[in-house]
Amino acid sequence: MTLEAGQALDRAAIPVVDIAPLRAGDGAQAVADSLHRASREVGFIYISNHGIPEAVLAEARSEALAFFRAPEEQKGQLRISASHRGWLGQGGAKMQDDAKPDLKESFLWGYEAADGAVPDDHSLRGANLWPDFQPALRPKAMAYFEAAHAVAHTLMQGFALGLGKPADFFLKTTAQPMSRASFVYYPPQPADGDGDRFGVAPHTDFGVLTVLAQDDVGGLEVRDVRGRWVAAPPIPGSLIVNVGDLLARWTNDAYRSTPHRVVNTSGRERLSLVLAYDPEPQTVIDPRQVFGADVETDYEATTCGDYLTWRFAKAFAHRSQA
Repeated sequence: MTLEAGQALDRAAIPVVDIAPLRAGDGAQAVADSLHRASREVGFIYISNHGIPEAVLAEARSEALAFFRAPEEQKGQLRISASHRGWLGQGGAKMQDDAKPDLKESFLWGYEAADGAVPDDHSLRGANLWPDFQPALRPKAMAYFEAAHAVAHTLMQGFALGLGKPADFFLKTTAQPMSRASFVYYPPQPADGDGDRFGVAPHTDFGVLTVLAQDDVGGLEVRDVRGRWVAAPPIPGSLIVNVGDLLARWTNDAYRSTPHRVVNTSGRERLSLVLAYDPEPQTVIDPRQVFGADVETDYEATTCGDYLTWRFAKAFAHRSQA
């Protein structure tokens, strides 16, 4: 696996969709049709008028950078747990079997109730690990989680409408979601370094939907339908979202889960705020639910929880060592 430079963004390659009408409920079908078309063609979409206040994003970024700049002995107090919560240091993730470990660091957390309680119904559930040395991180992180989750729910309504289903079709088991959020830190990598090292190596995302708030550094690249790597730089005021493997499976590959990677040769630190949206673990993922019992498909029914268990075991060394 070697590094080939990404092409400059072709504005037609990754569409920009204004979801304000979908959020408001007035003109929702037109937005749903745009989301449907983008998900079929490329699987990546810039989202404008998403509704997350800029202050929520700015405060989350500030706390995330403060955490990653802390001494390793402090971050190490929150070393990643068996339930995939806490700090994952550089080299802790490998996205493909033939790839070298990623250069990124991550801080990960998931759903918790207002009183801090967490469901214990799956191995990828567990107590969130919050730093005593940085008490402001928890409320700012959870504010981002909740705001990004609202965006994900809006988008899932749009995808349902785009498929000719009721708006709540994908949202019937979401009260205690398996969603995971992460702050992801990419150190600068030299432009003349190893050609097979990445901030994050080419991969598709595991779950249903990813909601990403980039900073202004850039480095995200998406593989287009012709196999070229296309830059997906930040657009001010927008998020970028992408279809994950579970949504592709749920829609019998009508929606595309597209490979992407991060190459940070900017000479600067890069930070992403990520929500990996997934419903509850018992949620059945079966294209027959969407297209009827007679649809031709190679996919057996599975559950969200079973599928994620399998995928995480392949990608994260700490889980096989736990």
